[in-house]
Amino acid sequence: MNRREFLTSASVVTLGIGLGLTSGLPAYAAESEAVIVLGSAEAGAPNQDPIRASLLSLASNLIYDRLVEQDDDQSYHPHLAESWETDADGMNWTFKLRQGVTFHDGEPFNAAAVVWWIGKYKGSVNEYMTAAIDRVEAVDDHTVRFVMKRPEPNLIFNLAAVFMGIPSPKSYEAAGDSYGVTEAIGTGPYKLESFVVGQEIVLVANEDYAWGTALSENQGAPHIKRLTLREIPDSSTAFLELKTGGVGMLSSVPDEFLPQLQKEKQVSFRDLPGMGVTYLIFNSRSEPFSDITMRQATALAVDQNAVLKSVYSGVGREAHQFLISSLAESKVDPQFEIRHDPDKARKLLDAAGWTVGGDGIRTKDNKRLRIKFWTRSETEFKRIAEVVQAQLKAVGMETEIVTFDNTTLRDQLRKGEHQLVVSHYDWNNADILDWCFSAKNIPAPNSAMWNDAKSEELHDIAMLHSKNWDERVANFKKYQEHLLSQYAFAPLHEPAQNTAYNKDLLEVPERIRGPQLGQSTIVDMKAVQ
Repeated sequence: MNRREFLTSASVVTLGIGLGLTSGLPAYAAESEAVIVLGSAEAGAPNQDPIRASLLSLASNLIYDRLVEQDDDQSYHPHLAESWETDADGMNWTFKLRQGVTFHDGEPFNAAAVVWWIGKYKGSVNEYMTAAIDRVEAVDDHTVRFVMKRPEPNLIFNLAAVFMGIPSPKSYEAAGDSYGVTEAIGTGPYKLESFVVGQEIVLVANEDYAWGTALSENQGAPHIKRLTLREIPDSSTAFLELKTGGVGMLSSVPDEFLPQLQKEKQVSFRDLPGMGVTYLIFNSRSEPFSDITMRQATALAVDQNAVLKSVYSGVGREAHQFLISSLAESKVDPQFEIRHDPDKARKLLDAAGWTVGGDGIRTKDNKRLRIKFWTRSETEFKRIAEVVQAQLKAVGMETEIVTFDNTTLRDQLRKGEHQLVVSHYDWNNADILDWCFSAKNIPAPNSAMWNDAKSEELHDIAMLHSKNWDERVANFKKYQEHLLSQYAFAPLHEPAQNTAYNKDLLEVPERIRGPQLGQSTIVDMKAVQ
C-alpha cells in the first residue's frame, strides 16, 4: 500500500481471521468477524487520508472506492466511473460516473465531489498523482471532464491507485487535520469504527453497499461483517497462528516460508504475479560506489540464481533489471541486463588498482576494500545479506553486515551515510524509476542518491513527454537501459505473491482479483460455517 516509504523496504502483508468461541463455534463464524494482521510495509500508517498520506494500510482500500480498478493482469475496469474516453491528443479525459452512490455519511457521490477531490491534491504529498491535470469540469451531475496540462498516458493507473480513494467532501472539510484518524468517510464496502495508530483499525460492513466492481462476484455488502486490522511485528507468530487455527489467512507469504506451510494439510494457497523487486542500493555519492567501476564489479559479483535457490527455495524468479517482468517497460535489450560474471568483476577490480592480499581481501593505497552492508533485521533480508557477503568476498570485497529494524533503516537512509543496502520495493508501474532514481527525490526515496544528467533527461521524456501508452513504454525502456548501463543498482530477486489460507476456516475465491489482495477479493471472502 505504501508508495513512498516502502521503496526501501520489503512488503510483507499478513491477513488472518481471528478465532474466539461463541456457542462452540469460532466467533467470526457465528458473527462474521475477522482479524487482519498488517505486515511491516503497512505498519505505523498515521492516518487513512488518501490525499495527504504517504503510507496507507489495507483499510484505505476497503473504506474508499476509486474511479477505476486494476486487475491482476494490469487491465483496468470501471468502478465509480462507469466508462471513460480520451481525445486523440490525450488532452481531455471524460468520465461517466455511476449513479446512486452515497458516502458513508449519506452525502451523494457526484461530479461536484470529483471536482472538489482532484483539487485537494494540490500542494499535498500525493500531488504527483494529479500534476498533469489542469482542471476538472462538471459536464453534468454525473459526467466530469479532466482537462490536461499535457498528455498523461499513466493517468488511468494513477486513478486506480490506493492513494486515489475518494473521501466525502463534507466530512473531510469538517474534520480538518484530524481526518483519517478520528474519521474516514468513503463510499467503500467498509466503514471506519475506530483507529488506534500503530495498534489496530476496526472496520464494519457498509450494509448499503450496492456498487461493487465487476472484479467481484459479490456486488453488495461484504460477507465478513467486522474486520479488525492489527499490527503484530513478529511475522513468525502469524505463521504459527495459521497452522494452529488462530488466523485464517496470510495474504503475502515470504517465499522462504512456503515449504513449511505446504506441509500443512489444512493450508491452501492462491498466488499472484510479483509486485516488486529485491535489489542492492549503491550510494552513488559515497566511496567506493561513486565510481561506476566499483558499482559494476559489485553488481557482476552477485549471483542471482544462488539467492533464488538458497534464500527463496527456488520460488519467484531471478531479477536482472529493476522493473517487474509483467510490465511491457521491462522488456529491455538483453545486453543491458545485469547478470552474474565474477571473472569480469575481478578484472574490473584489478584494473581499478585493487590488489588481492594474503587473506583474499583487496587493498589499494594501503586501504582495505571494506564495505558497510546494511540490511533489515527480518530473516529473509539477513539471509540475503549473508549470501551476497560471501559472493563479494569471493572477488575480494570485505563487508560488515549491519542490521536495522524497518523504521530505523528508513531514517538512517535519509542521512545518506550508507554504502551498500539490501532493499525492496512493491509497485506495479514503471514510474517506480522516477521515485527511486529521480534527483528530485534525494535523499528519499532516491536512497541511491542518483543524480545523472542523462538520466534526468531520459526521465523527463518518459514521465512528461510521452503522448500515448506505446510511446511511454518505449521511453521508459530507454530510461531504464541507461540506469542499467550505469549500474545504478544491482537486481537480485523478483518474488511471487503467495497467499496462504486455512481452508477449514475460510472460503477464498479461486482467483484473487487486483494487483494485490484487496477490496475486490475481500468482499467475496466468507467464513466457513
